[in-house]
Amino acid sequence: MTQRNILLRLAYDGTDYCGWQKQENGPTIQGLLEAALARITKEATEVSGAGRTDAGVHAEGMTANFHTGAAMPAAAFQRALNSMLPKAVRILEAAEAAPDFHARFSALGKTYRYDFFTGAVQLPAERLYRAHAPCVFMPERVQPCLQLLIGSHDFSSFEAVGTRDRSKTDGRGAVRTIFRAECVADPARPEHFSFRFNGDGFLRCMVRNLAGTLLWVGAGKLSREQFANILAAKDRRQAGPTAPACGLFLERVEYGEV
Repeated sequence: MTQRNILLRLAYDGTDYCGWQKQENGPTIQGLLEAALARITKEATEVSGAGRTDAGVHAEGMTANFHTGAAMPAAAFQRALNSMLPKAVRILEAAEAAPDFHARFSALGKTYRYDFFTGAVQLPAERLYRAHAPCVFMPERVQPCLQLLIGSHDFSSFEAVGTRDRSKTDGRGAVRTIFRAECVADPARPEHFSFRFNGDGFLRCMVRNLAGTLLWVGAGKLSREQFANILAAKDRRQAGPTAPACGLFLERVEYGEV
């Protein structure tokens, strides 16, 4: 039986899920997809994702792929999966991919966005999708620190404790390359901001740890020089807190030819 490779692009609200990766102690996005595909194809199907988003983290442009011997048109997987998945998970596209395509290993870059609100009282409807960081936030203090992140650096200071061995498996250690880093204000809503990071890869909790530290910078608790020292220290204990998961979105994953 010829095995086809199917690419999925999907979005999900991660509020009620234990992240992407299948596990024993709760529902996950990967687990939902594999269970639904098993019903559709009558095969045991392994789904590979572009990354492992943590519990409570959202996605607007996650990608995944799976191999199947099923003959149904690729586009039909979108309709079939959306008919079975909870409304918190939507397949945006299903398409044929090259035999050697892998959602994670073929990725050239990813973009994450971290949304936060700095006002005193947050609207209840925003609490699951935007972190609440009540403070006097000065974005002009953050910009020089964002520029320090551009390029290739050892991001050990912003890596979740206990994940170092896994980060070394691809030979890069804790080195990642950031192509773009910015802080954007929402012109229509005062005290609403977003950090956005585009890079060739991210360590476990790296974006949330960057966000927590940059919030300290914006609040005047850290200077540019102190932030530079934290980056150079390669020591997670030197950096700021891990920002809440609810503000983090995987916006998109970038590839060459699929």
